Amino acid sequence: MSNSSSISQFLLLPFAGTQQLQLLHFCLFLATYLAALLGNSLIIATVAWHHHLHTPMYFFLLNLSLLDLGAISTTVPKTMANSLWDTRDISYSGCAVQVFFFLFLILAEFFLLTIMAYDRYIAICRPLHYGTLLGSRACAHMAAAVWACGFLYALLHTVNTFSLPLCHGNAVAQFFCEVPQLLKLSCSTAYLREVWLIVLGACLVFGCFVFIVVSYVQIFRAVLRMPSQQGRHKAFATCLPHLAVLSLFVSTGIFANLKPLSISSPSQNLVVAVLYSVVPPAVNPLIYSLRNQELKAALSKLLT
Repeated sequence: MSNSSSISQFLLLPFAGTQQLQLLHFCLFLATYLAALLGNSLIIATVAWHHHLHTPMYFFLLNLSLLDLGAISTTVPKTMANSLWDTRDISYSGCAVQVFFFLFLILAEFFLLTIMAYDRYIAICRPLHYGTLLGSRACAHMAAAVWACGFLYALLHTVNTFSLPLCHGNAVAQFFCEVPQLLKLSCSTAYLREVWLIVLGACLVFGCFVFIVVSYVQIFRAVLRMPSQQGRHKAFATCLPHLAVLSLFVSTGIFANLKPLSISSPSQNLVVAVLYSVVPPAVNPLIYSLRNQELKAALSKLLT
């Protein structure tokens, strides 16, 4: 039996048992990481450079790209380094930093997706009030609230998690430091105080999810009542990418945290974790740029 004071490093779960497969995973993660860096950086540069894109929708999209860059940079580089050097270790402080930034960025991204749903609701259902409800000051306040709430929750969660005594070794059953896997290493009764923070997080996520569902019900009702086919097409073109990103993000995250232990396995945990932590930051730029003609035109001007 060990405790947290004697643990100087954790052992992460490798993707494969042979060096050749580890190098293959390194190449796949490198390609995904470079795609995420390139795509999100192009969106940030395009929105910042073109003044006609300085609107609430693209302001929130810029924030989403910043969060995606941070989220994928929190987990993937360490995973690539471990695969390349055929090692599993991560320092105790490095694990704590990884937990904090991942929680911070992922939760802030979910809050931001909620605000983006509100933005689309106001734009389509209450267009005459759009400038009043979503002025530049209101957008800045909402973005600041997103980042602040994610920061505070991640700080509480990280401090509480790493104050728990660890009695079951230091092997983390995931390719990055994930709170549910770290709790499995804690003593049988010590982790119960962490339940309150998990319940709080679940309530916040559920509240945001209900708000998003209600918003999109109203949006689609309004879109279907539009007399112009071109207007309906434009509305769907701006809403469907957001809905696709949200569906992938929420479905994989919920499955990762709420799936029964009876169907849990290390390989399944790895796949699901990749789907909610690595895939969304990489595909978000592709989804938004392909479905948004205005962004595609601005991106072409920036590149040429």
